[in-house]
Amino acid sequence: MNIAATQKEYKFSDILAVPAIRDRFEKVRKYFFLRESTYDMSNRCNIRCEGCYYFAGEKQFADENLNVHDWQQLMEAEKERGITFVVLAGAESALVPELCKTCYDSIPLGCIATNGLIPLAEEIDYRLHISVWGNDKSSLEIRKAKNMLVRQIDNYKNDDRAIWVYTFTSLNIDEAREVTEMLAANGLQITFNMFSAPVGYDGHLRHTPETLARTRAMMSELLADFPETVIFSPYNIVAHTHDQGLHNLFSCSYPRMNPSTDIGLGRSFRQYRTDLQWDRAAACCVPDTDCDDCRHYAAGSAVVTARMYRHATTPLHFSAWLDYVDTYLAVWVKGYEKSKNLCNEMIEPPEQS
Repeated sequence: MNIAATQKEYKFSDILAVPAIRDRFEKVRKYFFLRESTYDMSNRCNIRCEGCYYFAGEKQFADENLNVHDWQQLMEAEKERGITFVVLAGAESALVPELCKTCYDSIPLGCIATNGLIPLAEEIDYRLHISVWGNDKSSLEIRKAKNMLVRQIDNYKNDDRAIWVYTFTSLNIDEAREVTEMLAANGLQITFNMFSAPVGYDGHLRHTPETLARTRAMMSELLADFPETVIFSPYNIVAHTHDQGLHNLFSCSYPRMNPSTDIGLGRSFRQYRTDLQWDRAAACCVPDTDCDDCRHYAAGSAVVTARMYRHATTPLHFSAWLDYVDTYLAVWVKGYEKSKNLCNEMIEPPEQS
C-alpha cells in the first residue's frame, strides 16, 4: 500500500477516510480497553543472565508471598481498580505455576515472561514470551544454560501461547538469523527486543551507535525474509533502534518518569513486587532500567501506543502507528492475529507538538 506523505495538514477524519487505515483502526480500537499492571511472581530463577534487570535494585530483596489467597485478593482488587491485562514477570514466573493460575482465574487476559525451560500448564492460557539472547553458544556464555533454544522449542513447539522474544545485544546481532531460521523451520514466531542496560551496568552487552545501526539492518532483513515468522513492523524497528531511547523520543508514560496521576498509566499502572507491595517512584514495566538507554519492547508497547494523536498528522505516520499497535497486540494478546503492515517505509517519529 502506498500512502504518500505531503505537506498538507490533515484532519483526523481525512486520515480515517483512507479505507485501509479506517479498517485497521477499527480492528485495533477494540482493544483500547486494555489496562495493564505488572507483577513479580518470584524472586528466584533457574538461570542467571548477565545484565538481568530483575537482579538490579531493591526489588530482588522483597520477600516472596506464596499465599494463593493473598494473590487472589490482590487480583480481585486489581480488577476492581480497572486492570484488565496482567504481565507476570519477576525472576522466573514458571517457578510458581499455582500463583500464575490464580492470576489467570481472576484476570484472563495477560502475558507471562519466561525463559521457557520450565513448561507451564496449558490451563494457564496467557500469552507466553520466551526469552532468547542469541544462539545456544551465546546462551551458555551469557545465561549459563546449555541448549536453551532446543529445550525451549521442545517445551513449546506445538503451543499457540508461545512467541519467542529475541533480545538484541551488542554481541548477538548476527546470530538472529540462525535463531529465526530455526524457529521458522518449526512453525514458530519471533518478535524483537533490545537490550536496555540496567542502572549502573557498563558491560559489553550495551549498545553503541554502530550496533544500533547493525541491529536495524538485521531486523529489516529478517522482517523481509521471514514475514510469517517475524512479528514486527518497520516502525517498530525505527522506534527501538533509534539513537535516542524511548523516553527521549516519546516521553515515557510510566509512573517512574511521569509525575501525572490524572490519566493513563500515570494513574493506573502499578508494578508489584513479590511481597505484593509497590513503589510509585520505581514503577515502570522494566524497573531499574537506565531510562536514557531504554529501548525495551515492553516499554514501547505502552509508550509508543499512547501517542496516537501525535501520529495522527499524516496518513503515513498514522499508518506506521497502526502497524506498531497491531504488532503490539499480536505479541501480547493471545489469539490476536497480525495484519500486513500498512507502512513499509522507515519514517522518523513525528516531532512533539
